[in-house]
Amino acid sequence: MKFSIGGSLKLAFRPWVEGLENIPAEGPAILASNHLSFSDSFFLPAVLDRKVTFIAKAEYFTSPGVKGKLTAAFFKGVGQLPVDRSGARGAGEAAIKSGIDVIERGELFGIYPEGTRSPDGRLYRGKPGGLARVALATGAPVIPVAMIDTEKIQPPGKVVPKLMRPGIRIGKPLDFSRYHGMDGDRFILRSVTDEVMYEIMKLSGQEYVDIYATAAKRQIADAEKAAAKSEKAEKAEQAGKAAPVESTESTEKAGPAAADTDK
Repeated sequence: MKFSIGGSLKLAFRPWVEGLENIPAEGPAILASNHLSFSDSFFLPAVLDRKVTFIAKAEYFTSPGVKGKLTAAFFKGVGQLPVDRSGARGAGEAAIKSGIDVIERGELFGIYPEGTRSPDGRLYRGKPGGLARVALATGAPVIPVAMIDTEKIQPPGKVVPKLMRPGIRIGKPLDFSRYHGMDGDRFILRSVTDEVMYEIMKLSGQEYVDIYATAAKRQIADAEKAAAKSEKAEKAEQAGKAAPVESTESTEKAGPAAADTDK
C-alpha cells in the first residue's frame, strides 16, 4: 500500500527533492523535519525507497465504523505508528519508546522536533524531549529535512488539497555519538536539538522564532479572541449611537398633556 500511495502522490504533485544521497541505503537513522502541513508525513515517505515510520495519535487507528477502518488502513499503509497519548507524560514517553524501537530494528524514524505544525509558516523552537533523547539513547545519526511549500497545498482546516509542486531538501547526517548515553542531561538535550533546528532552518530558509509553536498558537488564538471581542464591542457601540432619539417637537407636544394628567 505504501508504494501505491507514494506513486499516486508523486504522479499527482510531482515533488522535487534535493539530497536523496544523504539517506543511507540501510541501517537506522532519524529524519528530523520541519512541520508545515498534515501532508508532510506522506510526501517524505513517498520520495524515499525505504520505509519511514512516523508516530500518530492512537485515535487514528481505533475509530469505529467503515471510515475508521479506512483511516487506520491508510495510516498503517504510509508507515504511521499509533501512540497512546493518555496520561500527563504519556505522549512524550510513548513516542520516545516507539522511536527507540524503530531505530533498534535498523529502520528510519521520522519526527517533528517542533512538536506540532507551524501556525504561520515560520520555524519554531524544537522540543528537546523526543528527538534528542532518541538520538542519544541509540546513537543513530540525525538527518535534517526541510519540507517546502506543503502548507500551501493543504493549509490547516482545508480538506481538499491544491495541486502544486512541494519540495523536500535533505541535509547531511549529524553525528551525536559523542553524547551517547547522556540523554538525562537537559543541557545536552537542548544543545543537540538547537543544532538540528539550525540545520533545518538553513535548508528551509524559514524565519526562526525562539518560542515553542504551541505557545505561538496560544498567542494567535488569544489575539483572535481579543480582536473578536473588540469588534463586538465596537458594533454594540455603533448600534447604540444609531438608536432613534425622540424629537424636541414631540416632547413639547407631550408636555402639556403630561401636565394635564398630573392635575
